[in-house]
Amino acid sequence: MSDVKMGFAGPENEKERLQRKLKEAREYLGMSQAKVAEFLQIQRSAVSEIESGKRAISALELRQLARLYQKPTSWFTDEVVEGVPADVEFLARTATELSQTDRGELQKFAEFLKAKSKVGDGNP
Repeated sequence: MSDVKMGFAGPENEKERLQRKLKEAREYLGMSQAKVAEFLQIQRSAVSEIESGKRAISALELRQLARLYQKPTSWFTDEVVEGVPADVEFLARTATELSQTDRGELQKFAEFLKAKSKVGDGNP
């Protein structure tokens, strides 16, 4: 995977990133805008406007959507770290949702892969 974030060719601003993540989370769960609107008790067109950037989203709405989409609010608002490939960002976000024990196992596996890579390159 390249350094381009989630299939976008250029850098995103904060608003565009939030819009994209809201739509991405909704679509990933297979929810319609109508279902989301019902949950938020707003018009379906308001959900469309939020996802397209024509309407601002309140902090309360973002918290409600995070709960509905089963994501921490930080997933929607965190800045993209420059120079970090999208696949590494994904791994970091996913690892935060693991138990401490599972994160330890993931760390051991990463160390194993790193050591295996060095052996494959002819390095001790």
